[in-house]
Amino acid sequence: MTLAAATNENLANISNTLIYSAMAVYTLAFFAYIAEWLFGSRSKVGRTAAALTAGSKDTKGAAKADAPAVTVKSAGGTGVLERPKVVVRAAAGARDVPDGPGAHGGDEQGDLYGRIAVSLTVLAFLVEFGGVLTRALSVQRAPWGNMYEFNITFSTVAVGVYLSLLALRKNIRWLGLPLITTVLLDLGLAVTVLYTASDQLVPALHSYWLYIHVSTAIFCGAVFYVGAVGTILYLFKDSYESKLASGGRPGRFATSVMERLPASASLDKFSYRVNAAVFPLWTFTIIAGAIWAGDAWGRYWGWDPKETWSFITWVCYAAYLHARATAGWKGRKAAYIAIAAFACWLFNYYGVNIFVSGKHSYADVGLALLR
Repeated sequence: MTLAAATNENLANISNTLIYSAMAVYTLAFFAYIAEWLFGSRSKVGRTAAALTAGSKDTKGAAKADAPAVTVKSAGGTGVLERPKVVVRAAAGARDVPDGPGAHGGDEQGDLYGRIAVSLTVLAFLVEFGGVLTRALSVQRAPWGNMYEFNITFSTVAVGVYLSLLALRKNIRWLGLPLITTVLLDLGLAVTVLYTASDQLVPALHSYWLYIHVSTAIFCGAVFYVGAVGTILYLFKDSYESKLASGGRPGRFATSVMERLPASASLDKFSYRVNAAVFPLWTFTIIAGAIWAGDAWGRYWGWDPKETWSFITWVCYAAYLHARATAGWKGRKAAYIAIAAFACWLFNYYGVNIFVSGKHSYADVGLALLR
């Protein structure tokens, strides 16, 4: 049986159609997220400025205002605890500011656009998942045998991670716009530059480690991406808060956007927790790859470019987690390490696969494991 005969062209064509359809729905979701940001109420922004201004005028007074008040009705009676205003403490402990109201600004119209955006994102996710599944069925193997398949699977998993977190954390729609923007760019690159016709792998690579090692690498990359978005937004929000604290006056656009995001401390904590949660799985990914290399090539580690950059990525994330947990290296310094770590992950995929020769290289842009 030839390789061409082993490929179901009908399913491969259906997969391509579903991927293009998913891009169309993602585009609608993109405009819905834009509408959420543009038409959401602006009346509830300005919390950060108010909190920092009050804090600069009277730090002690602000501390007293935020403290819970206890009122005793009578001797021996029950004390009534008033709920204090919710604020979060910055990583460096320099300022306490409240979270923004979200992209929709807290109004019904903005919230409606946001709900439409999430619904479209769910629909696009299901359509894209169908495209990935039919691609796998067309060749009866894992759908990550080349860079095109890796890209469409990666974007699907990234959206799945976002939707899962959205189900657990109700106020992370701020992640939707940058996520969908990136997904559209990723899919656009996949269907143009990186597209590879559905085909079989070489027999030596038909191993169960293909399902274990590569799938965990894709999942880790998707979660690292979510953490990187949070880190980048943290840097912008922290700069905005610092400018306000020093008496500066950011522009109207910056204020409108930044005030709707969570506080910098919340973004910092979100990114740290996401990266810390997936780091053990990245460690397992490298170990699984070494075991597979031992089976396929007769050695566990040979400092192949892919192996080297996987290890460099691991070291960078380990340094970030250590720095984030160490006093004096929280906040912006640790954030720079996190961004550098994700940049290493990106180079490990795109740079090594396309520009560097090695056992894992994709020098022919999309041939991946078909070499």
